[in-house]
Amino acid sequence: MKSKIVWALVALNVLLAATLVARWMKPTTALAQAARPGDYIMVPTEVVGGSSTLIYVIDTSNNQLSGIAYDQNNLVALAPIDLTRVFDPAAVRGGAGGGRARE
Repeated sequence: MKSKIVWALVALNVLLAATLVARWMKPTTALAQAARPGDYIMVPTEVVGGSSTLIYVIDTSNNQLSGIAYDQNNLVALAPIDLTRVFDPAAVRGGAGGGRARE
C-alpha cells in the first residue's frame, strides 16, 4: 500500500517537473508591446449662438480627427477626417486654398 502511494507521488512530481520545464522552455512574448487602439486628445467646445456642444477627438496613432455633437439629448457622431491627407505637403503646394476651388 505504501509503495503505491510513493510511486503515485513520484509520478506526480515528474509531471509537475515536466510542466515547470515546459513553462521555462516556452518563449515569452511581451504583452505590453501589443498594438494599442490609439492615443486620443479630446477637446470640448461650445457652439457660439447655439445650444449644442461639440467634442473633437484626435486619434494621434491613426492621424484622424472626428467629433461628437451633443444637441438637446441627442448624440451625433461626426465623420472622421484623415489628417494625413489634410496636412499633406503636395496638397499645400496646389494653391492658397490647399488645392480646393472656392465657391
